[in-house]
Amino acid sequence: MALFTDAQRSFCHEIARLSVCNPFLPERIECEQAALGDEYVEQREGAWNVPDGRNQPPLNLLKIQEKVEALSAEAAARLSETGGRRVSGRDRELYESLILFLLFHRHHQQLTRTIEQGLAGGEDASPPKVTFYAEFESEANRLLGALEPASTLLGELDHIFACLFQVRRAFHNIFDHILGASPPAVRLRAAVWQSIFTHDLGRYRRSYYRRIGDVTTLITGPSGTGKELVARAIGLSRYIRFDAASRRFEANFAGSFLPLNLSALSPTLIESELFGHRRGAFTGAVADRPGWLEVCPEWGAVFLDEIGDLDATIQVKLLRALQSRGFQRIGETQQRRFTGKIIAATNRDLDAEMQQGRFREDFYYRLCSDILTTPGLAEQLQQAPGELRRLAGHIATRVAGEEAEELADEVTRWIEVNLPADYGWPGNFRELEQCVRNVMIRGSYRPASTGRTARREDGLPIAAIKEGALTCEQLLRDYCAHVYMLTGSYEATARRLGVDRRTVKARVQAARRPAEGPDHAAAADPA
Repeated sequence: MALFTDAQRSFCHEIARLSVCNPFLPERIECEQAALGDEYVEQREGAWNVPDGRNQPPLNLLKIQEKVEALSAEAAARLSETGGRRVSGRDRELYESLILFLLFHRHHQQLTRTIEQGLAGGEDASPPKVTFYAEFESEANRLLGALEPASTLLGELDHIFACLFQVRRAFHNIFDHILGASPPAVRLRAAVWQSIFTHDLGRYRRSYYRRIGDVTTLITGPSGTGKELVARAIGLSRYIRFDAASRRFEANFAGSFLPLNLSALSPTLIESELFGHRRGAFTGAVADRPGWLEVCPEWGAVFLDEIGDLDATIQVKLLRALQSRGFQRIGETQQRRFTGKIIAATNRDLDAEMQQGRFREDFYYRLCSDILTTPGLAEQLQQAPGELRRLAGHIATRVAGEEAEELADEVTRWIEVNLPADYGWPGNFRELEQCVRNVMIRGSYRPASTGRTARREDGLPIAAIKEGALTCEQLLRDYCAHVYMLTGSYEATARRLGVDRRTVKARVQAARRPAEGPDHAAAADPA
């Protein structure tokens, strides 16, 4: 029996692709365009990769959901009319994909509330009861049970529900921990999605979910680029089994991430923290103590920050634990088993470290099966200058509360006027946060680096002025920019200086351009 027309089959094919594609790659948009045809609404570039703050699906996805609802109802009615006559193999697969897509989006808001309940309960709280599972189960039985024979998916509804919750949780964590709409941020989100689900979500649901914890994830990148945030997004998005009888997940995901900064501890303490110790194993070991590899549950993740600083002897011991998944507490011979996932991070060049003999090659090759690199702030701003205001606004929300919008505007103006357009942001996002705090408290920020990046003081190139190294035009340009930074508008600056608004605007924009060529050489002297 043919369940769909050719046009419906084509639509279902795109829904099946959409259900398993990486939602942070352009392939998602290609699927949406193919599914909607002329009904597809063009979006602002990058808008599909950033939540709009209302927790509502984008317009095109809403259109697709409406079509899926209508088509699934029509297909279910046709199955009912024919008494569930045997459906051809391809139509059967497409119908199942259609129903899984439908179930996920029907319960999107309820899944979101389950996430919020888990976070509100804290890391040590018991998982909340999922009261809407009965509704989910009833819908799945009605829609998938209409097939003849009944869909095999009915025998794994608890697993399917766990997967749908994991997908919703991954969206939440990726958006919550990785900010921005620049191409590097978009690529990072896509890479994190693959670290969680691999590049094939269909295979992940069928089998990979059992084995992905054996894969170690290594996050590289400069200091201050959010490596721990990326690790949290991955660690908090792991698969957790669901018990249909009790209507509860095996555990609360909020307690699944266990971070350890290796550079802050001595080798002895690191070994104890990782593997645990027996009473009397060393001075200060006054009681038996389990390590994090022992405490970490199957669905959890241990995050080892600054893995490049790890002592060579502990590298060997951790290598054995990763190879065999077995380890021993310090001072005992009992073999214990690690069942969770390891996520590591470093800002070091591990290739150079291996060449210098400070990092073991065999240990590296146990870490490199899944590598992510976090982009620097300068790289993001170079490719998407508008991200500066967005990122400053996010930080300002945390530090200034209801004054966030005004502070973000002030910070953005100050940076545009006082730092070169090609400023390198050596401290990355951590430096931007301190810049926001400095501007909030003192109205200005003094970078730690020297040279062009620190050439101004309170908006003016003081050293160059004292040395008489500026031309009249350069002095007027910088002074106009300084007053503009104080007033926040071209009109107010023009009134204060007694000149035309267009003159102010031209000089402020000239001051924002990166210093280059002979005309800017004097102004580039460090203040």
